Amino acid sequence: MTVVRVVLADPRSGRVPAGSSVNGQQLIVLADDAGQRAVPLWLGVVDAKLLLALPVLLERPAGDAVMAGVLEEMAARLLHAAGVAVTAVDIEPASEDVPELRSDTAWARAGLATAAGTRHVMVSAGYGLKLAVAAGVPVRVADAVMDRRAVPVQGEDVLAPFLLPAAGRSQGRPGQARRFEPRNMAFADGLDRWELAGSFLAAGRPHWQDYSCAAADRSAVVTSAVPEPSGSAVLFQEIFAEDYRGRTVTFRGQLRTAGVAGRAGLHLAAGRAVDPPGVLLRDRGGSSLTGPGSSDWSRHEVTVPVPQEAGVIRFGISLTGRGRIELRNPELSTARPGTHE
Repeated sequence: MTVVRVVLADPRSGRVPAGSSVNGQQLIVLADDAGQRAVPLWLGVVDAKLLLALPVLLERPAGDAVMAGVLEEMAARLLHAAGVAVTAVDIEPASEDVPELRSDTAWARAGLATAAGTRHVMVSAGYGLKLAVAAGVPVRVADAVMDRRAVPVQGEDVLAPFLLPAAGRSQGRPGQARRFEPRNMAFADGLDRWELAGSFLAAGRPHWQDYSCAAADRSAVVTSAVPEPSGSAVLFQEIFAEDYRGRTVTFRGQLRTAGVAGRAGLHLAAGRAVDPPGVLLRDRGGSSLTGPGSSDWSRHEVTVPVPQEAGVIRFGISLTGRGRIELRNPELSTARPGTHE
């Protein structure tokens, strides 16, 4: 077995292999530092967000309440209290024939040391990685899998072989400067810094292609790709909230729609990093929705306060059901406490 380091890509799409089915998933890299190689693993956006949040949660003093929804941290503590120790988490492909490791083609084998001996439990790859982070145990990949699927890594940038050219820039990379300001608001770099998420990704593999997004002519577009798409889609950007706490934030932009059968609009929210993007944006923030049908370019804006406990700010557009929505000239601005935009 090869011990690997878990590296999360910035929220964006990675370099998708030809013929791949990883649309709507987020890139995780399992880095073999000793062997100077790495293998990509594709997880759902929510899995990746929770994995990113766990190290921060574990810095809290012992005995603090567990944040709602972070079940893997609770599981690790309950196992420890019961005298069961998580020893390692191994990532394994569901079949030797799959071309890539994805949330539906890879599993995690968690080793549990009990009084009766070592036991193994098969869980999802995302759950296994989060459990390993919460328990502080190694993540391992079989040598044969690394030999077949890993690629050489030149230098220290283990993400470089897997990111799209526009996403391969150093700014905003995990472990470097944190992102507090909006980036690529004119879509000059395509959809770099923007992420497609939504409830359609939780509807299972048959629906991962129900919505698509693109950038052209200094605008971004989300469109349904099938006549009756499942759930909803959100195209959004996320920034850290530290510089905005206690202030009022306004998100503005021009929207144009075509053939909208359900809901479409502009969204802004401030909240926890572990909240699913669609839930936070549509249900817990502010929205400016368009009517069904088609419309020409019109100005929309939404304003929300940023609480002191907020971890992230998310802003973007959403589409529920058949149709198309475009965004151009987006802008995020702030006002000091007690003032209004």
